[in-house]
Amino acid sequence: HSMILWGPPGVGKTTLARILAHAFDAEFTPLSAVFSGVKDIREAVERAQMAAARGRHTILFVDEVHRFNKSQQDAFLPFVEAGLFTFIGATTENPSFEVNAALLSRAQVYVLKPLTDADLEALFVRARSAGVLAGLELDAAARAVLAGYADGDARRFLNLLEQTRTAARAQQVQRIDTAFLENVLTLNARRFDKGGDAFYDQISALHKSVRGSHPDAALYWLTRMLDGGADPHYLARRLVRMAWEDIGLADPRAAEVALNAARTYDMLGSPEGELALAQAVIYLAVAAKSNAGYNAYNQARAFVKQGKSREVPVHLRNAPTRLMKELGYGHAYRYAHDEPHAYAAGETYLPEGMDEPGWYQPVPRGLEQKISDKLAFLRQLDADAARPAGPKKT
Repeated sequence: HSMILWGPPGVGKTTLARILAHAFDAEFTPLSAVFSGVKDIREAVERAQMAAARGRHTILFVDEVHRFNKSQQDAFLPFVEAGLFTFIGATTENPSFEVNAALLSRAQVYVLKPLTDADLEALFVRARSAGVLAGLELDAAARAVLAGYADGDARRFLNLLEQTRTAARAQQVQRIDTAFLENVLTLNARRFDKGGDAFYDQISALHKSVRGSHPDAALYWLTRMLDGGADPHYLARRLVRMAWEDIGLADPRAAEVALNAARTYDMLGSPEGELALAQAVIYLAVAAKSNAGYNAYNQARAFVKQGKSREVPVHLRNAPTRLMKELGYGHAYRYAHDEPHAYAAGETYLPEGMDEPGWYQPVPRGLEQKISDKLAFLRQLDADAARPAGPKKT
């Protein structure tokens, strides 16, 4: 059946497709979406038709299928439906977004995971048996370092072995240890696609670790993203967002810490400025959490978008001219600072006919606990003001 192989680079998508073609004794026709167009697709279809005439089935393999636009992807549909060939597409991007729905509905998606350290160790043994190392000896610690640099990518792992072999020959070194590797190898960027799933998965993990009050996890994901080449300015902006979205008024200092970290990074740059981001992440993770303001704003937005426009109550309107004063603008407005507790108990501020919505519900944590107590006190003043006065005593 047709399929989409989804996984990071170097996990064997192309190899698996070739194995399937060999196992089913099928013609293997590869295409690269980077270098191919509609003309190449048409030629591949013609080859499949010729193979079918000889009684041979074709497996059409499209590498980086996400690079094809919608019309190019649609070109495969009639032939997939007719069974002319088995379509196998390989992609490093989420097929839900990068493969059009018509093609995706006709293919089974298989998710390929990064290679484990055990997988890379097995690959090392095979490479050594094939003579790739040319007699070099790598201790266990050195192999672990290479596996870490490879980050689950077999192709990168083999390239690192070749770099190691070349450097060892140049320096006439026979035994490879971690010190040698640190001197001759440049640390490649980890698996981190700045516009793809790895990016959004990791920023999601960072945000949720902060929200979940786990400083070590939050620090890990921040460091992973910095190590992978994420723009620190983007991360700084996300920290400010987290402060307002998940901490809010439970700890208003969190926003100050996040903003100061962003300014510090602007001043110092990398790597010194990254420490400010790290400490901001820790602060946000351990701060009291509240999404009360976030929820209140979203409810207010939804209400305003769905509801009709409501007039400002006359007593709240500004009255800079005599005409406006004659129309009653600002009449009977009560200046809060002249009232007990600086609060005009019983005063109305919402449009006429609009009930109290109760959008803002402070949580019993951090500063919002005090805010909750304050609001309860003010509501009691309102209730007292609305209560009819009893008969005067004589």
